[in-house]
Amino acid sequence: MPRNQRPPRRAPGGKRRPEQRQPAQARRQGRQGHHQSSPETPRALSMEDQLFLLLHSLGGKLGHQEIIRGLKPESRGAQRKLDKLLDQLGRDRVLDNDDGTYSLRPGRDLFEATLGVHPRGFGFATPVAAPPGRENDIFIPFPHLGGASHGDRVLVRVEDPRKERQEGRIVKVLNRGTTRLVGIYRLGRVFPEDQRFTYRVLVDPDSVSSQDEGKVVLAEITDFSSDPLHPKGRILQVLGDPDDPAIQAEIVIYAHDLPHSFSPAALAEAEALVPAIQPGPDRLDLRAIPHVTIDGETAQDFDDAVSIEETPKGYRLYVSIADVSHYVTPGSPLDDEAYHRGTSIYFPGRVVPMLPERLSNDLCSLVPDQDRLAFTAILDFDAEGKPIGKKFTRAVIRSHFRFTYNLVQEILDAAPKAKVRASHREFVQPLQTMATLAGALEKRRSKRGSIGFEIPEADIRLDADGAIASVSRTNRLQAHKLIEEFMLAANEAVAETFTKAAKEARRDFLYRIHEQPDPLKVENFVEFARTIGVPLGRDPGTPSWFAKIIQSVHGSPREYVISNLLLRTMQQARYSPENVGHFGLAASDYCHFTSPIRRYPDLLVHRSLTRLLTPKTGRGKPFYADIQEAGLFLSDRERKAVTAEREVTERLQVRYMAKHVGEEFDGIVSGVAGFGLFVELLDSFISGGVPVADLTDDFYEIDEKNHRLLGKRSGRKINIGDIIKVKVAAVHIERRRIDFVPVWQEEQPSAGEGGKKGKTGAPPETKRRSRRR
Repeated sequence: MPRNQRPPRRAPGGKRRPEQRQPAQARRQGRQGHHQSSPETPRALSMEDQLFLLLHSLGGKLGHQEIIRGLKPESRGAQRKLDKLLDQLGRDRVLDNDDGTYSLRPGRDLFEATLGVHPRGFGFATPVAAPPGRENDIFIPFPHLGGASHGDRVLVRVEDPRKERQEGRIVKVLNRGTTRLVGIYRLGRVFPEDQRFTYRVLVDPDSVSSQDEGKVVLAEITDFSSDPLHPKGRILQVLGDPDDPAIQAEIVIYAHDLPHSFSPAALAEAEALVPAIQPGPDRLDLRAIPHVTIDGETAQDFDDAVSIEETPKGYRLYVSIADVSHYVTPGSPLDDEAYHRGTSIYFPGRVVPMLPERLSNDLCSLVPDQDRLAFTAILDFDAEGKPIGKKFTRAVIRSHFRFTYNLVQEILDAAPKAKVRASHREFVQPLQTMATLAGALEKRRSKRGSIGFEIPEADIRLDADGAIASVSRTNRLQAHKLIEEFMLAANEAVAETFTKAAKEARRDFLYRIHEQPDPLKVENFVEFARTIGVPLGRDPGTPSWFAKIIQSVHGSPREYVISNLLLRTMQQARYSPENVGHFGLAASDYCHFTSPIRRYPDLLVHRSLTRLLTPKTGRGKPFYADIQEAGLFLSDRERKAVTAEREVTERLQVRYMAKHVGEEFDGIVSGVAGFGLFVELLDSFISGGVPVADLTDDFYEIDEKNHRLLGKRSGRKINIGDIIKVKVAAVHIERRRIDFVPVWQEEQPSAGEGGKKGKTGAPPETKRRSRRR
């Protein structure tokens, strides 16, 4: 759901938890709008604030004369006022006064924080190192921002520390969080794209062409001091038309400060690489094994290939992964770029790669009919899919064919004599065998309690000119599951190997862990589920409990809503050297091994596996202090990538829907809140809202206990999970918000319409093959 459509951190059903409600003053500011009044310049610091700032900046105890020299009172009257202030602050136990020296009491009133600003003008300061009693964010009213902006490192003074809901003011901006930003240029001003930056950047209009009016620009702020609401700056680059999808991706790249151009040193190193693709004592020749790749229609970086053999006991599966570690050595310029990017980022029509194309689309990519270096997991299974053996080796392989998911699905679904089978005769039996093994693996995984979330997503397609051609619901096929099951099996096999290995072998190894969900969030979900009659079963909070709930609503309109709400109870998967298992997969051991072209943690796992197989291999000099730090950093890079991908999707969705105002669509009610309804369109999974004020056929009240709206006159009930027809009433492009109004009809779509299409029960780690496997 788009950022401005989904209220942050809500309880199930859209009800905001009491402790997360905005202060009354914030709500008043939101209703009035801070730009309606004349701009306020930062007020001059009071003597008390100046004193606090002096004591904090010098970081120690100051004598009376040192304070006078520091504050320089202008008159004897001002000095007497200062003396009275010192006495009063001492009596109030705000200051310590020992032997004539003054210091701030620990944790009292003044501390460093990071400022987050709401588009409506107020802010919240998050303490950098929260002292006792200061764990919560501090509300900062607009007049007390003191010229600070979103993301700034600031010094905050708490107004009244005795209040439960703490408010404060900014005493000083310690460091500007943003000096470069993207925005729209209009009449000598740059209007930031991110509405949390509430200022307008003044630029010299003579430095900009008249043709650039209304274009997206990259600007740099050069002076905040004159007027914090209108800082001075300059335009660094004109990016282009805001309606161009490619420019929307550029906006997100700059807004999130995503690395998108490689250093000359990294590019030179990549171009100088010479492929030496030869078998040897430490590299098996597997070119005769009929590997194939199975990927999306537009994929160019093929990092995995598979092959299968039937054996007397069952199956032998080859999962061969591009050997990126052969080319990217620790401490090299290429390694530097790859680590600090952490992952490739996928936008419609564009990829921001982790590695230069010389590697990602050429040397490392397992293209058909070319010899390539690989790391191969050779996995043996019995007829029921139970693992009975594993081996890992560096290898030389050759992909025998480049399949797409759609083509594999056609072959699996086709009649024995169909043309598609005849043209791929040599691969028909292996693909069918793969499908059989994948089915057995999925069955075993489900039996142990692995959770099969079913959350469709929007698939945005661009035409040849780069314009938005369509937005449709993703359709997950058996062919997707086939590859995903094999990648899961390989990832688990590698992780199990390291869990059983000596501690030294695990020194630089990163697991992919998924911790147990927050019990309070599970309790909130249980409370919600009971109100809508979802069967809950026993042992709440276990993987099998989650899986059974998903199975109980499978194929119904509720499935999407319940899956989404269950997913929100869970913690985010992350990278760590400490193995605590993977809750969502119900796996005791899990890692990421299968995508080193586009995920740096996989490259680290390859290096660890190389050292395990050939212990004399050196470690090199990494870019992190220890593997714990690397896990935290790479987890953060993944989250940033996911956020950026979602934002681009939202930006393109609203532009697409702007062309469909007045049209009708079938949707599902995904949330009920005080403001109205959240609705997801069934065919495209574009999200929007229905304000309760626009429900003009009746007077509706929210039934918070049962998470629904009730019409007082008609008795109409609008519940989460209901299928309704809506019309696009308005699209607010800058706010990325879509407003729907319901089209009430006697005949609604049947409960199953749109609910079963493409439903195949993906585990949480396989939902997005690009990264989250």
